[in-house]
Amino acid sequence: MNKEIIAEKFRLLQDRICKAIETTDGKVNFIEDTWERKEGGGGRSRVIVNGNIIEKGGVQFSAVHGKLPEKIKHKLNLSNSNFFATGVSLIMHPENPHVPIVHMNVRYFELEDGTFWFGGGIDLTPIYINVDQAKDFHKELKEVCDRHHPEYYSKFKTWADDYFFLPFREETRGIGGIFFDHLNGTDGFSKEEIFNFTMDVGNLFAPLYCRIMSKNKEESYSEKEKDWQLHRRGRYAEFNLVLDKGTKFGLDTNGRTESILVSMPPEVKWTYQYPIESGSKEELTLSLLKKGINWVE
Repeated sequence: MNKEIIAEKFRLLQDRICKAIETTDGKVNFIEDTWERKEGGGGRSRVIVNGNIIEKGGVQFSAVHGKLPEKIKHKLNLSNSNFFATGVSLIMHPENPHVPIVHMNVRYFELEDGTFWFGGGIDLTPIYINVDQAKDFHKELKEVCDRHHPEYYSKFKTWADDYFFLPFREETRGIGGIFFDHLNGTDGFSKEEIFNFTMDVGNLFAPLYCRIMSKNKEESYSEKEKDWQLHRRGRYAEFNLVLDKGTKFGLDTNGRTESILVSMPPEVKWTYQYPIESGSKEELTLSLLKKGINWVE
């Protein structure tokens, strides 16, 4: 399986996801612009704004190549500098505080000496955590993982807990999900088997999230709940700007800044010492932003 086939499969995944989101939202379509990277390659950026459900969302496809910057080579401890990278990355910021923020990406990286790896994952960031939906979300992720390896879910769920964590806040970004990186066949799996797992994760996204969109979109919300949403979006922005490795890699390799930072919320607040009432839904949500919660048992 060569890099051109992998890139084309990811390109088609972007198409399917965008169509599903448009159908579920029911109001607006994605706008698309293509771009080229002067060092090599390019991508398709698709953005949806002011929909019935999605206030702002982006589904990005890229396939880029060239020489790795020295700081990336040093960070990844690589001696070979010619690389190829392709993937799909998305973020959805809903209007309704009861529809969770979601992030998903699948990616492939290759060096000219044949070194390769896959990475990706899905994680959910509810503004108000619905415990039953959190359990269902993790159950479906586990089912996909279990089809490929009995230890994948526990390993990748822990990885997500550790990765999507704001140490300076002592909070997880949301209820987590799965996160994996550097899957390269050293565990006995073939390149095609790893690719099939990665695609299964990508293909799970649309039915899983569109079902949540449809179920939660009609829930009414107050001004207070909207204010809490804007406050919690601030945590999301903090993670993406301060900690997210994908954001840093894209910027460090001269990726398209507008496409990379489409992950930022359309509107956000940083409230000094946000007041939390005892016994409130806000307090419940904060109490569940912890590592190590077993959502499937």
